[in-house]
Amino acid sequence: MSSYLMKRIIILLPVLLGMTIIVFSIIHAIPGDPAETILGQKATEQSKQALREQLGLDKPWPQQYVAYLSKLLHGDLGTSIRTKVPIAKEIVPYLAATLELTIASMLFAIIIGVNAGIVSAWKQNSWFDYVSMIIALIGVSMPIFWLGLMEQWIFSIKLHWLPTIGRMNQRDPVEAVTNLYVIDAIISGRWDQLWTVIKHLILPSVALGTIPMAIIARMTRSSMLEVMNSDFIRTAKAKGLSQFWVVYKHALKNALIPVLTVIGLQTGSLLGGAVLTETIFAWPGVGRYIYEAISSRDYPVIQSGILIIAFIFVLINLIVDLLYALIDPRIHYK
Repeated sequence: MSSYLMKRIIILLPVLLGMTIIVFSIIHAIPGDPAETILGQKATEQSKQALREQLGLDKPWPQQYVAYLSKLLHGDLGTSIRTKVPIAKEIVPYLAATLELTIASMLFAIIIGVNAGIVSAWKQNSWFDYVSMIIALIGVSMPIFWLGLMEQWIFSIKLHWLPTIGRMNQRDPVEAVTNLYVIDAIISGRWDQLWTVIKHLILPSVALGTIPMAIIARMTRSSMLEVMNSDFIRTAKAKGLSQFWVVYKHALKNALIPVLTVIGLQTGSLLGGAVLTETIFAWPGVGRYIYEAISSRDYPVIQSGILIIAFIFVLINLIVDLLYALIDPRIHYK
């Protein structure tokens, strides 16, 4: 297992290097003079030149990239032009907010989607199968921004059940330890704060997790139907095992590989695709952080934010590869 892990990490190194080249190139390919964009057209040429030297824009592209890569290897993501704060320090609470939202969304998507797909395959051509697949089709087709606004209108404005925006009650803030407020509320023993944080988390996580839930449900159903027609499932039924045990023990384990692939891809896409959800619900995540940086032309923040999301996406794919071998013994550590 350790040798397999090392090989996978070595394979990922060129991917990570290529990722830094692509991100660095895209940011530097943006039309216009960054110094003039940041300072404005009325700024003097001396101030523009000073900013170019500060950002290293006066050097050739290869030298800029080598300097950038050297800083990355030392854990330096640069400094925000807008706030003058090191990005590695400033981005932590935003990244924690996005991770918390992503985890909650994927828990919702996995629990509902996997079980809906299993029961649909188990009760193929039943009313539950038809209804769940119609709901899954609607879930895939529904725009996130529309669903988020409808959630706010129904559950916040009309029913007054759940809060509309934010992560917590500003009058009684959670003491930040990990910046994951659910965990922080548990650590502090404030169960009233925990319930408040969970209530703030419900609407955005459901809005963000609806599309992955629908995709996971459809993939689980398709994979389960293929496995349910296998010889070993008929043998398990012939042995007198209960239908529940056959489905959840034998069939599900052998149907998980394509489902895991979808879960991994959807988790990565949620990290980078939460901008709409975070904007609608005023969720202070990395999506809004990058959006604000784009609005203010804060190039170091844009560059670092995109790179961190891409790195997490690659890391999730590595975890999925390892889970393949753990779930299916036919996959060898080669």
